[in-house]
Amino acid sequence: MAAIVHFEIPADDQERASNFYKSAFDWQINPMPQMDYSIVVTTPSDEKTGMPSQPGAINGGMMARAGELTSPVITVDVESIDTALAEIERLGGSVVKAKDAIPGMGYYAYFKDTEGNVLGLWENLPPEERASAE
Repeated sequence: MAAIVHFEIPADDQERASNFYKSAFDWQINPMPQMDYSIVVTTPSDEKTGMPSQPGAINGGMMARAGELTSPVITVDVESIDTALAEIERLGGSVVKAKDAIPGMGYYAYFKDTEGNVLGLWENLPPEERASAE
């Protein structure tokens, strides 16, 4: 079963949105200006892996609202994005953004389901490739 591992919140004004979520929920927002993206920490994480330390909890991100990424996105962990996208298209979904890399971490893509919802996919780098990137 593929688990939900991440969420993303699109924002017209990331500073305004960051201030809102910090105040409303006490979330930690860590800007990554080089990527026009912010990491959103909603739950304590393991210092070594960066993964949430509570079972079932997820952290997320915030990015500029653009293109078809206009509402919050949930991201599903898959073994192979290529295989998942092929199956999504076979079932009537479509690719919004093809597979792309986040160096040292893994790959992501966005797709649209049969109902017009945009979701994300995540594929971790194999452990040996993650270790060599660190």
